[in-house]
Amino acid sequence: MKYDYLIVGAGIYGAIFACEMNKAGKKVLVIDKRDHIAGNIYTESVEGINVHKYGAHIFHTNDKKVWDYVNSFADFNRYTNSPVANYKGELYSLPFNMYTFNKMWGVVTPEEAAAKIESQRKEAGITTPRNLEEQAISLVGTDIYEKLIKGYTMKQWGRPCTELPSFIIKRLPVRLTFDNNYFNALYQGIPMGGYTKMVENMLEGIEVRLGVDFFENRDELMSIADKIVYTGAIDGFFDYKLGYLEYRSVRFETEVLDKPNFQGNAVVNYTDSETPFTRIIEHKFFEFGTQEKTVISREYSSEWKFGDEPYYPVNDDKNGELYNAYVELSKAVPNVIFGGRLGEYKYYDMDVVVGKALSMVEAQLNG
Repeated sequence: MKYDYLIVGAGIYGAIFACEMNKAGKKVLVIDKRDHIAGNIYTESVEGINVHKYGAHIFHTNDKKVWDYVNSFADFNRYTNSPVANYKGELYSLPFNMYTFNKMWGVVTPEEAAAKIESQRKEAGITTPRNLEEQAISLVGTDIYEKLIKGYTMKQWGRPCTELPSFIIKRLPVRLTFDNNYFNALYQGIPMGGYTKMVENMLEGIEVRLGVDFFENRDELMSIADKIVYTGAIDGFFDYKLGYLEYRSVRFETEVLDKPNFQGNAVVNYTDSETPFTRIIEHKFFEFGTQEKTVISREYSSEWKFGDEPYYPVNDDKNGELYNAYVELSKAVPNVIFGGRLGEYKYYDMDVVVGKALSMVEAQLNG
């Protein structure tokens, strides 16, 4: 064998695994079918602005070990995620906090806001939430659900909120304070100079081949390394023989505008059902840019079909069962490690991916 490890995918999981194995003296090869490294956290410079090519990525974590690790490859700024919701021209704070409640109901104190939410929850007759709609109403009341959650969520997932599991909305922060920080995380920021530079630093001194499709060269590639770290879709690895796992995909319309400021914030969500896109990202504000021009991206959510980029796993019972069946198949290829968001069919925040990659390295070195 020429290599100890072949890593399929130059995203954050693959890059960290390659970096740590290289430090440990292992011979590794990284391949990616794209013409660039960094996977979906890839950023490219446009008009001097680091554009998040595959959607906004904001690093946040409560794990100091993970935070220190990523900071060893890049200096992070102090960016705090404070999105705005636009409902037919009405602007509201996200996460849902006292600014939101004051704008929606005119309430001033936390007691008034809590009482308003409780009265709307009781009026809806919800005791044990059975779906996303009921969970949302129990958290923030009917008014906020109708204006700021219902339309956006239907666009995002392509399904009525009554058909979506309640756990999806539990990630959403609700606060009876004026805190506009979306994430409940001790550490948060964006790497100055973009994520691509951070991943470049991880892959320094490592052999990387871009524009290489694993499946077009499968027999050869499977034979050149003792072990394979596969970060693509697990059902794709097995040629979808048990069926396709479902995903939501995202399409981006990006344009350069000859003005310094389009919307005044990095992230604005469009929460009505009539607006076809889910949100607009203004990339310069992730790094407090002062450029004369600006770059915006409109995001359109869609059902994944073969050939599209898979973004969000549809983690319902049906897909969970299918994923578990593929996990059983994976036991027949013990030299292949399935990792990352697609390999494990999970929606992971970046810090979780970092932690899982480091844990897998440790298991391999000590196993």
